[in-house]
Amino acid sequence: MARKPGRMYRNARSQSFTRREYTGGVPNNRIMQFTVGNKQAYEKDEFEIAITLYSEEACQIRHTALESGRVTANSRIRKAAGALGYGMRIRVYPHQILRENKQATGAGADRVSQGMRLSFGKNVGTAARVKANQALVTIKTSPEHYLAARDALRKASMKFPTPCRIRIDDGKELLKGIA
Repeated sequence: MARKPGRMYRNARSQSFTRREYTGGVPNNRIMQFTVGNKQAYEKDEFEIAITLYSEEACQIRHTALESGRVTANSRIRKAAGALGYGMRIRVYPHQILRENKQATGAGADRVSQGMRLSFGKNVGTAARVKANQALVTIKTSPEHYLAARDALRKASMKFPTPCRIRIDDGKELLKGIA
């Protein structure tokens, strides 16, 4: 059976559900790495500027969308800054368990799968509940790679189901001639 569309899980309609002992197992997280690039320099704040992608609305972001945004941003900034010229971190973690009540589809399925209303459902994935103005992704780099980092975050924002904005956290005096 195909996965349901992302618009079914975009809005947080009910109370947060993270109790894993009742679910009978949780699907594996698709996010391979939360920190990429030069991890030691990222932790020690050796880069001059930090650029962060923020959500503008509250929503749920599926773990597959977070991984897609990470891969897109990482490939763009890595081409410009090299393997050690940046550090990037995903700032949210998908704790929310997504469930769906699977029903039969196809010819004659209306008679077969009336189903149980408000059933608990089976696990289909996880999502991160994001509040408005919450940080999603941060890239730390040097001023000469600022434009590539900003473009990487712009491309990553297209993978998320909420409008996003990019803000420079550090090094405003270094970027007067660039921005």
